[in-house]
Amino acid sequence: MVSDAMTRWRRVRDALAAAPVGPLAVAALAGALAYAVSVLVFPYHSTNHDEAVYLQQAAMLLDGQLFLRPPVDGAFRPWFFVESAQGLYPKYAPPTAVVYALGELAGDYRYALPAVAAANVGLLYGVVREAFDHRTGLLAAVCLVCSPMFVVQSGVFLPYAPTTMLNLAFAFAYFRAERTGSARWATIAGAAVGAAFFSRPFTSVLFAAPFVVHAVWTLRGPLRERAVTPLFRRRVATAGLGLAGVATALGYNAVVTGHALVFPYQAFAPLDGLGFGHREILGYEQQYTVRLALRSNAEVAWEFLAEWGPFGALGPVLAVLGGVAVHRRGWAWRQRVLAGVAASVLVGNVYFWGNRNVLGDLADHSDGLIDTLGPYYHFDLLVPASAFAAVGILAAFDGLRGVLDARLSDARARPVAVAVLLVGSAALGGVAASATAEPVRENAAFTDHYEVAYEPFEPSPPDDAVVLLPDPYGDWLNHPFQYLRNDPGFDGDTVYALRDHSFEVWDAYPDRETYRYVYRGPWSPYSAEPVDPDLHRVSMVSGDALTADVEVGLPDWTAGVTLTLESGDRSAYYTLDGAATRERAAFDIVVRDGRVGLDGPVSPTGNATIPLNGTVEVRALVDGGYGAGFSYGVRLPVEETADGYRALTPYRELCTDLQTCEGSAVYVPGVGPEGASLNVSVRAN
Repeated sequence: MVSDAMTRWRRVRDALAAAPVGPLAVAALAGALAYAVSVLVFPYHSTNHDEAVYLQQAAMLLDGQLFLRPPVDGAFRPWFFVESAQGLYPKYAPPTAVVYALGELAGDYRYALPAVAAANVGLLYGVVREAFDHRTGLLAAVCLVCSPMFVVQSGVFLPYAPTTMLNLAFAFAYFRAERTGSARWATIAGAAVGAAFFSRPFTSVLFAAPFVVHAVWTLRGPLRERAVTPLFRRRVATAGLGLAGVATALGYNAVVTGHALVFPYQAFAPLDGLGFGHREILGYEQQYTVRLALRSNAEVAWEFLAEWGPFGALGPVLAVLGGVAVHRRGWAWRQRVLAGVAASVLVGNVYFWGNRNVLGDLADHSDGLIDTLGPYYHFDLLVPASAFAAVGILAAFDGLRGVLDARLSDARARPVAVAVLLVGSAALGGVAASATAEPVRENAAFTDHYEVAYEPFEPSPPDDAVVLLPDPYGDWLNHPFQYLRNDPGFDGDTVYALRDHSFEVWDAYPDRETYRYVYRGPWSPYSAEPVDPDLHRVSMVSGDALTADVEVGLPDWTAGVTLTLESGDRSAYYTLDGAATRERAAFDIVVRDGRVGLDGPVSPTGNATIPLNGTVEVRALVDGGYGAGFSYGVRLPVEETADGYRALTPYRELCTDLQTCEGSAVYVPGVGPEGASLNVSVRAN
C-alpha cells in the first residue's frame, strides 16, 4: 500500500512538474481577480437583473426543481420567469445555472466565478498554443486578463463568460483532435459545442461557424471517395455529440414549454429574439430594420474596439499588427479559423436586436447596460482579439530585437532588449489598468448606492419572517431587488413577497413576523443620491369597525390643508379646520358599515363618506401659498371579512416632488421640510 501511494505521488509530482507554470499562474491571477471583483465591486450584483434569474435557477436545480410553485399567485413571480400550468420557469436554459450551482456545492455561488475565469484563461492559452505556439498562447492569456470586459463579466453571474468557456473547450478539443488524430478529443469537442448550444444557441452557432466550415471543407475527400477514414470518424464523433446537445436543448424545451421547437425565451416573449422587423418584449417594442441593425452593431463594435477589448483602445492596433504579421508569414488553417470567429461574431450579431437594446440611446453610450457591463453579446470576440493582439506584441518585440541585433553587439543588444521588454510590459500594464479602472469605478459607485439601500438587511435579514417588497419596475421579484431572493420552496429563513398581495401572503404565513421594506427617493443606481430605506414591522388589526389615527406636522408657513379620501374609484374632499394656527393636527380615518370617511377637525366639501372598495388612501396637501407646499399620504390596506374588517399597518408618504409621489416618497422620520412629521396607528372599535 505504501508503494502504491508513493507511485501515485510520483505521478502527481511529475504531472505538476510538466505543467506549464506560466499559464497556470495567469489562470490563478484571473481567478483571484474575478473573485475580488465579485466581492468588492458586485457584492449586491450588477445593474443587469438577469443575475438573479440564473442564481434562482441554480437554487432550483440544487433542489431538483425545474419549476417554482409559489403559495400565492402573483406575489412571488421572479424577474424573467414564465407562468405555466406546471409552475414558473426561467426564460433561460439551465447550463449556466448548473455552473453556478457547482459553486454553491463547493461552498458559495461566488466560487464558480473564479473557476470560470481561470478556465477561460487556461483554455484560451491552449487554443492559441495550438494555433500558434507556447509563448503566443501565454501572452494571449495575459491579453485576455487585460480586457476590461473580461474583468467585469468574470465578476457577475451572467451567461457570457460560462458560455465562452464551453466554446473555448470546443475549440481546444477540435484543434487538439486535428493535431493528434484523436477521436476522443473529437468527442470532447462535440460534447462541448453541444453544451454551448444548450446554454446559448445563437452564441454557440456564431462561434462554431468557422470550425464547421473547416470541418465540411476537409470532408470533401472522404465523401468523394466514400471512404470511412479516421478524419471521417472524428467528424462523426464531433457532430454526433454536438447534435446530442441540440437534442437535449429541444428535449428541455418540450418539458418546460410543451413544444420542442419553442425555447423558453420565446414562450416568455414570442417576438423577442432573432431577426429583423417588429421585435417586442414586456411592452417595449421596436421596428428592427436592417439599417438600425447595422448602425447599432457598428456602435457596439466601436465600443468594444475603443474601450472593452484587450488594453482598451490599444488592443485593436495590436490585433491589426498581429494580423499583418500572420499574413506575411502565411496563414495556417487554425489561424484562419480564429480570424473567422471574429468575422462570424461581428456579422452574425447584426441579426440580433439585443445589440440595439444594450445601447439605450444610440447617440449616448453612457445610456444603457453597455456603459457598465460592456458589449457582452460580443464576449466571444475577446478570443480572436486576445490571440492576434498577442501576435502583434510579439511581432513588435521580435522586430525591435532584430533591429538591435543588426546594429548592436550581442553584449549590448541583450540588456537593451530586456530594458525595452520591461518598459513595454509596464506600459501595457498601465494601459490595461487605466482601461479597466473606469468601468470598475462606475460599477463601484452603483454598489455604494446599493449598499445604502440594502442596509436594513445587514448584517442579515430578519429570521423567520416575511418581507413585503415594493415593485418599482412592475409585478416582479428580483427586479430590481435581485439581492433579496427566495429559496425554491419559499420556506427559507426570510421569505420575500410583493406588497400588493399583502393579505394573501399574511394568510399563507400566519406563524411568521411580517415586515415591509420601503424607501424614499427614486430607485435607480444612476441617481445622484441613494435612497433612504426603512424596514419596519407590519401588524394586523381586525374588528367590526376600524379607526386609523393620523397626526401630521404643519410648518409655520402653512396657509391651509386640503384632504382627499379615496377608495376604489370614489373620492371625498375635506378641509382641515384651523390649519394655519396649528403646529400639529390630528384626524381619523373611520371604516364602518361598508363605508369610509374622515373624522375630527375636518369639514367635508361634499359627501362625508364613500363606499369602501379595497385600499383606503388619504392625501393631505399642505399649502403655503404662491405654489409652495408638500403633501402627506396615508395608504391603509383594508379588506372586509366575515367578522367585519381587517387592516395592515398603513403606508406613510411625504411628497415634496411630484415626480416621486408614487411609491418612492416614503416618509422617513427626520427627512423632509422642517416641521414635517407623520404618525399613523390603527385600532379596532
